[in-house]
Amino acid sequence: MSDKAIEALNEKLDRLIAAVSRLAPSPPVTPDLEAADCFVWEPETGALSPVAKVNRVDLSLIKGVDRPRDILLDNTHRFAAGLPANNALLWGARGMGKSSLVKAVHADVNESREPGTTILKLIEIHREDIESLPGLMALVRDTGHRFILFCDDLSFDHDDTSYKSLKAALEGGVQGRPDNVIFYATSNRRHLLPRDMMENERSTAINPSEAVEEKVSLSDRFGLWLGFHKCSQDEYLAMIEGYVNYHDLIVDDETLRAEALEWATTRGSRSGRVAWQFVQDLAGRLGQGLKE
Repeated sequence: MSDKAIEALNEKLDRLIAAVSRLAPSPPVTPDLEAADCFVWEPETGALSPVAKVNRVDLSLIKGVDRPRDILLDNTHRFAAGLPANNALLWGARGMGKSSLVKAVHADVNESREPGTTILKLIEIHREDIESLPGLMALVRDTGHRFILFCDDLSFDHDDTSYKSLKAALEGGVQGRPDNVIFYATSNRRHLLPRDMMENERSTAINPSEAVEEKVSLSDRFGLWLGFHKCSQDEYLAMIEGYVNYHDLIVDDETLRAEALEWATTRGSRSGRVAWQFVQDLAGRLGQGLKE
């Protein structure tokens, strides 16, 4: 074989080796858990991306949900202390502070921890990445840290079988949920699956009760079901008053009340989200800034 032919063969072999290498799975990435106290799970790379500045509000600003707030805060304190605690599903009316409460509780627990104790980590996993939850749990299982795994706006649609991965990861697998991991999720649905999906299962299954039982049992993996309901006018005004005082906005009480009620009327609802949107609009019109 000529030198030219050997050179051409070597080039082809090099390209083949490079192609096979690209097909091989990437080596697991060792996360730098000291980089932050909050991360976002990136399943494509198996990495935890640190969040330098978390989008959250102070726990004292979350109004109208006192009972769920106290239950979740107590559950999180117990988990951070190494005591038994439950997975939590925060469900109910939109805009009432479900995801804000999870992030605020995480911050509050860390701020009140004893000196020298480990910082509680928060990891957000996106709804579409739920099937990778077992891999995330395996990654953080033996790290020496404690983690809240958080999924915002969790729900499942027709023909979506990824809920089975969630069921197995939370309680049903051979290994089960690691002792250093707890799972918090928010949803507008109490049972996470659409009602017509469960009714369809009932009408088409050989054993209707067993088919529906499988769907409903997903919610049973959450020991805490914390309901969030639409707020009253007084609660809505208390939310706005709390924001105004916190951000030192200068406005008289009469004007504030009238404009806040008009804002809720034009939006057709009252909620924590509507209250915050009004405060942002108010601060802009007043030419005043908002605190970080």
